Amino acid sequence: MALPGGVVLLKTFIVGILLGVAGAAAALYTVPVIDQHREASIVSVAANGTNIESFHVNVPMDRILVGADGQPLSLPEGVRWPSDPVFDDIRAELFKVRNARDAVVGIAARTAASQESGPVIDWVVHLPARGSMFVNLRADAEDTGFRSGELLGGSREFAGLTGTMTERW
Repeated sequence: MALPGGVVLLKTFIVGILLGVAGAAAALYTVPVIDQHREASIVSVAANGTNIESFHVNVPMDRILVGADGQPLSLPEGVRWPSDPVFDDIRAELFKVRNARDAVVGIAARTAASQESGPVIDWVVHLPARGSMFVNLRADAEDTGFRSGELLGGSREFAGLTGTMTERW
């Protein structure tokens, strides 16, 4: 007995949909959409049981760009620092961030601004595949030449963490 043409067409359509879904799932499994490289973390444990992970920036080699009014700029060609007076006392810099093995693991932005209440220095450090950290530094450097600050917030892996940061400029 022959099946009506509409039933055969419907069965072919359903089988085609199922094969298409199976093929798409197989393709996504074998060829990942994002294969973001992540450098292995170098974490040590302190005597009090906390984790320690160190990052550094080699200045001036790791500086990507500098933006500041009235100073020699290191900006990509065609990019100009804003001439609005609100930007007069602001300096923004981008850096490569390195781990203890000296491998580049992320980027960091450092902003320094002068306000009526005093200077403000902030860092935002982003490590791809891990998250970001926001650090506020004390404006005055210590006698040793170091400026220190606290980790105020983080995202993903760094959410809810506490810690410190020091810079020697």
